[in-house]
Amino acid sequence: MEFEPVIGLEVHAQLKTRTKIFCNCSTEFGAPPNTHTCPVCLGMPGVLPVLNKKVVEYTLRMALATNCKINRESRFARKNYFYPDLPKGYQISQYELPIAYGGYVDIEVNGTKNRIGITRIHMEEDAGKLTHDPLRPVSKVDFNRTGVPLIEIVSEPDLKSPQATGAYLRQLRSIVRYIGISDGNLEEGSFRCDANVSIRPKGSDTFGTRTELKNINSFKFVEKALQYEINRQMEIVQDGGPIIQETRLWDTVNNRTTSMRSKEEAHDYRYFPDPDLLPLVIDDDWIETVRKSLPELPDQKKERFINVYDLPAYDAEVLTASRELADYFEACINAFPKPKPVSNWLMGTLLGYLNANQLTIEQSPISAVHLAQLLELANSGVISGKIAKTVFEDMAKSGRPPKEIVAQKGLVQVSDAAAIEEIVAKVLKNSAEEVAAYKNGKTKLLGFFVGRVMQETKGKANPRIVNELLRKKLDS
Repeated sequence: MEFEPVIGLEVHAQLKTRTKIFCNCSTEFGAPPNTHTCPVCLGMPGVLPVLNKKVVEYTLRMALATNCKINRESRFARKNYFYPDLPKGYQISQYELPIAYGGYVDIEVNGTKNRIGITRIHMEEDAGKLTHDPLRPVSKVDFNRTGVPLIEIVSEPDLKSPQATGAYLRQLRSIVRYIGISDGNLEEGSFRCDANVSIRPKGSDTFGTRTELKNINSFKFVEKALQYEINRQMEIVQDGGPIIQETRLWDTVNNRTTSMRSKEEAHDYRYFPDPDLLPLVIDDDWIETVRKSLPELPDQKKERFINVYDLPAYDAEVLTASRELADYFEACINAFPKPKPVSNWLMGTLLGYLNANQLTIEQSPISAVHLAQLLELANSGVISGKIAKTVFEDMAKSGRPPKEIVAQKGLVQVSDAAAIEEIVAKVLKNSAEEVAAYKNGKTKLLGFFVGRVMQETKGKANPRIVNELLRKKLDS
């Protein structure tokens, strides 16, 4: 029997507000433990939460960016469970009436476009953080994260493979970063997901028993964990065993999922409307104000790059993966209006350098203007393509403009045909055997002669003129 996986995700994105969702404590990451707390986020008796308006605005941004419908009235609910990092004994979330529902995100996997439905988006507060002492049977709790605002984006079970799941997560992360509501930092936990996965006979409409994979903070690990879990479930079913509904963790050392606990149902949390918070009412004017503030989204920008700049779809996808990279590209072509050469340098030389040095595009030591100047020097024949790579390396180390480096090091390309002709004659005179071989049909030796001339000129000779002169002399 053939099986197919059914995957749904619950993605949590931490909102980039200065203060928490129901109090004025800072959301800054990395502060000493328990320094960003107050009676409200610590759940002291008699305190009242006050909703942060910016949290609602950011959530509306995400809802509109993912084609969701907006509930004009939504409610906060208490999600009751006990855990040491939850000081109130409940989490303020949304249940029956979330702020947004019924949206979708389009993704592309192996050249095929898929539409992934979004069931709902709701606001909630984060819990604290437990740290387990490796040497003693002691756990420490840090409440700094308690009350930090989150949105939870719940997908429909439309994802059919680990690869599609990775594409969906990357698209969501790209969107939250484009619209400026979250930094999407997986390492710091500001973008994380829980995955629900089950299998069923291919072509069936009946859902199988699902397991939940919890708090995986890497796209690569999500894909690996899902593939392992799909294979595990198939083996169990093929052997006649039952799938247990449970929460499982991904073991990054042994590359396997392990059982954590039985999976809760919604009724286990005893949701009820929070009596301390009024219903949230959103009018049409607020929605329209937020809609007008949205920037160009990743898919829109990708389409524009293809149509306006005549870039291949692959180039456009890479360049629009982040808003910062797309802005860098456009700043570069404003100064050097040749999109494809700019794209090639960005995707190859610049991104290669940044990745090797673990830098983001915002941390690039080479500005868009300076890169454009470098490409103009190469395009106009002032320097050769090979010299341009050397100048790039110097720019990356020093941050200096290319013209200054070229002038200081005397790297201007030699385009004087008479001067190059003398060096060509010298190279041919010193390579009698190779010349004879060339004339006897080994024409691939042309590259050897070009290399020797470039070596003699320290890479400064104009390659086009070198090739022309060599062909003229060798073929005569």
